[in-house]
Amino acid sequence: MTSSPASPRRSILITGAASGIGAATARRFIGEGWQVAVNHLDASQREMAAALCAAATAPGQRAVALEGDVSIDADCVRLVEASVAAFGRLDALVNAAGISKMVPQPDLHGLDAADFQRIYAVNTIGPFQMIRAAAPHLKAGGRGAVVNISSRAGIAGSGSSIAYAASKGALNTLTLSLARVLAPEVRVNAVCPVLVEQGFVERLAPESFAERRARQIAASPLKRIGHPDEVAETIHWLVTSAAMMTGAIVELDFGMHLTSV
Repeated sequence: MTSSPASPRRSILITGAASGIGAATARRFIGEGWQVAVNHLDASQREMAAALCAAATAPGQRAVALEGDVSIDADCVRLVEASVAAFGRLDALVNAAGISKMVPQPDLHGLDAADFQRIYAVNTIGPFQMIRAAAPHLKAGGRGAVVNISSRAGIAGSGSSIAYAASKGALNTLTLSLARVLAPEVRVNAVCPVLVEQGFVERLAPESFAERRARQIAASPLKRIGHPDEVAETIHWLVTSAAMMTGAIVELDFGMHLTSV
């Protein structure tokens, strides 16, 4: 009796994967033996992306670092094509690339049109362009999955700035639209974390992070702050196991929504 050939390893492309939730997601899938394309923005992140790829050591496993800016449509197409060329297939996409500008929400003059356009270009238009480029390949396997990294700010109108919250609210709407359009071959969901350790808030505003952290712990029913690895665990589940879910906006908020009464 001859043994059947081993199934090819599934592959995933993760944008914004050099740090934070994106990097944690890359580590999670690499640890599970997936072929992983690690997108990073520029030369400043090459070393971090390479370190992640070096962890892909299982027999027959590969991880590749791909430089590109999701706000540029040609880069999005190139990232998808490079992933398919490396792995022969694309089974999942995680849109983790995101930016913000730290502006207190009452400061209406702290943002201008250019700020909105820049933030939307990465946080909303970027995921759309990535999904559009990846859709034919995700559909080809019949069970593709997309997870958009949104934010609790997009639901509550809170967070680092009004422009950021608005961009994430738009990303939630985009998730719903594309879940309808790409079904039944591709599931599209979003996760909306609250403040997490090692995220962009801690990098961009370390002087206020401790205060934000204490405020969230005090306000949330579970009295906790998150870690990128915990968000990555939910992303992994949405990609690999949540066969009944599409168009879901999953709140990872330690029960913060319970306080909005």
